[in-house]
Amino acid sequence: MLLSADNIQFGFHGEILLDQITFSLNEGERIGLIGGNGEGKTTLIRLLLEELSPESGSHFKKNGIRIGYLAQNGGYDSSNTVFEEMREIFTPDIRAIESLREIGEKISKTKEGSDEYRILSSKYESLNKQIAARDSYNFEVRIRTVLNGMGFENTYNQPISTMSGGEKTRLKLCRLLLEDPELLILDEPTNHLDMKTLFWLEDYLSTFKGAILTVSHDRYFLDKLVNIIYELENKKLSVFKGNYSKYKVLKAEKVAHLTKEYEKQQEERAHMQEYVDRNLVRASTTKMAQSRRLALEKMELIEKPTLPPPPPRFQFTYSEKPYERVLEVANLRLSAGEKLLLENANFSMLRGEKCAIVGDNGTGKSTLVKELARGKNPAIHWGRFVKLAYYDQENVNLDPNARVLDELWGRHATWDQTKIRSILAQAGLVAEDMDKQVRMLSGGEKAKLALAVLACENGNFLLLDEPTNHLDLAARESLEAALKEFDGTLLFVSHDRYFIRALAGKILELEDGKATYFSGNYDEYTTQKQLSKSNEKIGNLNPAPLVSKKSEKADGYYRSKEERAADARRRTRIKKIEEEISELEAEDAQCNEALSNPEVTSDFAQLTQICNRIEEIKTTLDNLYTEYETLLD
Repeated sequence: MLLSADNIQFGFHGEILLDQITFSLNEGERIGLIGGNGEGKTTLIRLLLEELSPESGSHFKKNGIRIGYLAQNGGYDSSNTVFEEMREIFTPDIRAIESLREIGEKISKTKEGSDEYRILSSKYESLNKQIAARDSYNFEVRIRTVLNGMGFENTYNQPISTMSGGEKTRLKLCRLLLEDPELLILDEPTNHLDMKTLFWLEDYLSTFKGAILTVSHDRYFLDKLVNIIYELENKKLSVFKGNYSKYKVLKAEKVAHLTKEYEKQQEERAHMQEYVDRNLVRASTTKMAQSRRLALEKMELIEKPTLPPPPPRFQFTYSEKPYERVLEVANLRLSAGEKLLLENANFSMLRGEKCAIVGDNGTGKSTLVKELARGKNPAIHWGRFVKLAYYDQENVNLDPNARVLDELWGRHATWDQTKIRSILAQAGLVAEDMDKQVRMLSGGEKAKLALAVLACENGNFLLLDEPTNHLDLAARESLEAALKEFDGTLLFVSHDRYFIRALAGKILELEDGKATYFSGNYDEYTTQKQLSKSNEKIGNLNPAPLVSKKSEKADGYYRSKEERAADARRRTRIKKIEEEISELEAEDAQCNEALSNPEVTSDFAQLTQICNRIEEIKTTLDNLYTEYETLLD
């Protein structure tokens, strides 16, 4: 056991935030800590790290445990360069290698068989074993592997003090990975990561030997990495075995079961009370009535299940429909300072299309969105009757000194206060938030306010830059549902792969100064990218020009009829698997969406049927993915 908590209670200013928190965290476990904004996830981590003290209860920490902690914005300052900072981690290894060399030199100058020779030889052998056990000679390989994987391959010699906050956070994560702690605690580790880095981190952490406790709103990340979910809700902690997708099924089953048991007991108590009321005064049945009344009093009451707070609700509508071709970008050149981001970029969008912009950090995604929103570049042509509504990830359109109520009301002065309050309440901003200044809101609250403002603009073309940043899981899923219902045009930037997969019918990829348009959904895009990488890898390993059948024979290279037929069957099967995966993933998304429907969760039979189907889909997908990878190899 590495950490445990026993009935921990903690609060601020007399208000309980965490109540009766009990759990144990063991070696090798992979735990995802989830919960709505303000539920106390970061507070719980600070209690475990002993940065805060509980008001009651106790917690245990293994003696000498090595814990690595990445705070949500956990960068650090240093006068070192990137490589120098990482090299410091391996100072003991470097010293050990130097000592080994020095001892070796002394041995070469010492008389063989002497006492000093035997002592030096013993030290040499002991130190050599230590170096081998720690793999000390490969420390630079380990540094380069992690730095390159996390996107620092071209910044080895850059001073850390000159880096952005996001880069410093990523660099802190690099340091933690290289320090190899027994327990890695990560608070939103996927923030500031592009897709390529995120995939690398997932693969790296999947082979990490220690335990992991991570707070994350990235559902793909949770699905791939964790096998236990800790959920904080209504001041309590619940534990679910499995990843995030499994948690959703188990949570729905738990709520349905508890609700059914509560309703069953309430019905039973009502019948018993009715019998007591009817028969207590009758001489012939008084004893039986008294007996049932006593049973009622002794009955252990089942607590009514506490439903989670309703997620925010958004609705995006418009009044005027644009012409079919809503956006045309022709030969766009885009720069940031002296850095060229895009050259001769060409793409267009039709009314009703939903497209995601993807690419590595620094390729110009946000710059492109801002240029589109600015609308003054002659290479950008908006269609007739397009009404653009733009969401900026930094929420610069919000006045930090304005009251929350006035921020929306000031834009719609003719609306009455009741309507304004209702819209803000639907977005998840409570009555106590209305008189706050915008700058006093949390990141999640600002995002909800900005989305409420966006929804009221009635745009028929939504341009969104990282709209899910700062939103908790429930809010993200609510936003997804609203944008699915929106029948206008949507162009957005997001690092949330679930979000992209749920919405995008097309993908615009920015890479190496080029904009490439993929006419397909996110799954088709990633499949195509994987195939391209596989073909590129095969080409690099065995580069050979295409030759005609005649020249094949001339070179003595033959493929039998059976081999050609087998290859054709393999390609056909690959295509069939891709279609089956796409269909099953779409069905899986529908099933998971159904689990958020109160009518489904209250129908135990229907709920069980859906949960069983989700498990069947997961098993089938696992088998298909395995077969797919085998065929590609």
